[in-house]
Amino acid sequence: MLLLSPNLDWLHLFIQFKLQSSSSRFKSLAVTAGISFWFFIILTTLNLLSYEIFIIFVISILITTQIFTKKISKGLDILALINTKIFLGIIFITLISLYGILFRFLRIDLLRLKKQNGTYWLDVEQTKHDRIRKQY
Repeated sequence: MLLLSPNLDWLHLFIQFKLQSSSSRFKSLAVTAGISFWFFIILTTLNLLSYEIFIIFVISILITTQIFTKKISKGLDILALINTKIFLGIIFITLISLYGILFRFLRIDLLRLKKQNGTYWLDVEQTKHDRIRKQY
């Protein structure tokens, strides 16, 4: 965990620098996109997605954040950071899950703790010496 800490601190500082150096209007667009994305995901999951409601939501959030962009600039920074962390966390969990499912499907035992029938790994203990060739 200690090895990951400097990298995460660097990423956090980079995102914070980018948000502080970008214009308030751009922050507003980024936060609107993030909130709209989560609104879309939640409505799709609940089977309540209606394009009319989604478009009205996006336009109302965009107009609100554009009007009050100078006053809520710090809040936009915080929302963008939280949205980024949640989104990257979900991508990480999804990627690890997909690898786990793929390895289970292919019967790959990365730690080789148990022997399994039908894997494509060579069992060195059962390989005859005449089948082993030197490769140069």
